[in-house]
Amino acid sequence: MSMILMARSVRAGHGPASHADQPSECGLRSVFRVAALAAMLWSVAAQCASSDTPVTQVAPAAVGIDAAPLERLDHRIKNGQLPLVDSLLVMRCDKIVFDRSYAHDYGRLYAKEAHTKGPLNARLTGPYNYFDPTLHPYYHDLRVHSLQSISKTVTSVLLGIAIARGDFKAPLSTPVLHYFDERAVKNLDDRKRRMTLENLLTMTSGLDWNEDVAYDDPSNPSDLMEASDDWIQFVIDRPMIANPGTVFEYSSGDAELLAYIFQKETHIDIEEYANAYLFQPLGIHAWHWKRSPLGVVDTEGGLYLRTEDLTKIGQLYLHEGNWHGKRIVSADWVRASISPHIDAREGFKYGYLWWLLPYGKSELAWVARGFGGQRLMVFPDEHLIVTSTAWHILKDASLEFDVLKELLPGVHPVACSSVP
Repeated sequence: MSMILMARSVRAGHGPASHADQPSECGLRSVFRVAALAAMLWSVAAQCASSDTPVTQVAPAAVGIDAAPLERLDHRIKNGQLPLVDSLLVMRCDKIVFDRSYAHDYGRLYAKEAHTKGPLNARLTGPYNYFDPTLHPYYHDLRVHSLQSISKTVTSVLLGIAIARGDFKAPLSTPVLHYFDERAVKNLDDRKRRMTLENLLTMTSGLDWNEDVAYDDPSNPSDLMEASDDWIQFVIDRPMIANPGTVFEYSSGDAELLAYIFQKETHIDIEEYANAYLFQPLGIHAWHWKRSPLGVVDTEGGLYLRTEDLTKIGQLYLHEGNWHGKRIVSADWVRASISPHIDAREGFKYGYLWWLLPYGKSELAWVARGFGGQRLMVFPDEHLIVTSTAWHILKDASLEFDVLKELLPGVHPVACSSVP
């Protein structure tokens, strides 16, 4: 029990988790459950020391990168040409070559919006007021930054870990409605009955969900979901507009269903699972993860991490699921996750909650993307990772194409020897 409380205290940055952070009936209520989670945490304790090895920082030229493009990006960020970027970290060959943070007065910038009810501020107070400077983009002045939809990608990683460990036994072909009482589901039809777990991972559920409109648009279903009390019911009740598996429709609702399904299948809260089998082994000791009003983990957009810790997720996949000689996630899951399953939008393809960006002759960058400018970009052929955070939420910012245009031409062939 003490290790569980310690872990929750560390990630929140102060004392034991508040009532708002506690799970509801799908949380830690039984003695059996608490004992099981304590055992998980003890089982990874020995791994933490080796996972905290400091990362070497070198000059860009030491790993075959021209410094000038990095300085140009830095200059553009400082001058506001790439607005409201909070951090930029570049790593090659598991060595940091560029690591900068940029300060912004979000309390001043979003002062009006913070007190005006709207799609990004439906409740005026609480964690889903996206303009509250005490909660966004940093959680209570800590260095953990809102990742928004990169939470989806981390959820995919966790599902892969649970499958490999045998904690998540259901195949991806399992119908989503296996976890629901059909009598309590609206707009039920044969298409909804055919919707599978893999459809949720590839954003091909077929549910009516148009998230292409701006997030400050009152019709955006993601905002409507977050304004509701029961997010899971909101999503599963949506009508179907396509056969599952046939049409890509980006959906935060698809990803949120996975939090509920994960707990139903494993009987373990996904945040506590993340701590035991992903965060602690990777040496990630500070995080925050928001929850819905009913206590379900916000797997569609609620995770906060430090920039350097987010970069570790990219390293983990770059090394096919290995970390310091330990297997964290199976190589099969990594390959399936970053393989194109369907064409997406803006020229991207889509894997298992990973965006896949074609570049060069036939390469694919693996990209985790989050509202407001959160990006984790992995260029496997170059052994390069670019991580950025931002909070440009009234006009979503993106660094992917600036990195492709400005940075990649200055990345030259080099032999990498280090393995995390």
